[in-house]
Amino acid sequence: MTEVARFDLKLDAVDKDLLAKAASLMGTTMAGFVRTAAKEKAHILLEQSSRVTLSNRDFAALNAAIQGAFSPNPALQAALTAAAKVRRA
Repeated sequence: MTEVARFDLKLDAVDKDLLAKAASLMGTTMAGFVRTAAKEKAHILLEQSSRVTLSNRDFAALNAAIQGAFSPNPALQAALTAAAKVRRA
C-alpha cells in the first residue's frame, strides 16, 4: 500500500471558487482536481527539463560533427592497436 502524505494549500476565495467549479465540471472533488492538475503539470515540466534544445545553428553544427569523418586521436589509436594485439579465447 502506498504511504499517504498530506499537503495543505491556502487559497483566496476567488481561486477556491474557480477550482470548485472546475472540479464540479470534471465530476470530482476539489482535492482530486488539484491533485490531477498538479501531477499533469509536473510531468510536463519534468519532461521538458530533460530535453536538450538547440538553436538551428547549434543543431547544424552538431549534425555536421556527427556526420563528419572520424579519425582517432593518437591516444585512441594506440589503444586500438593495443586492443588488436590482445589474444581472445
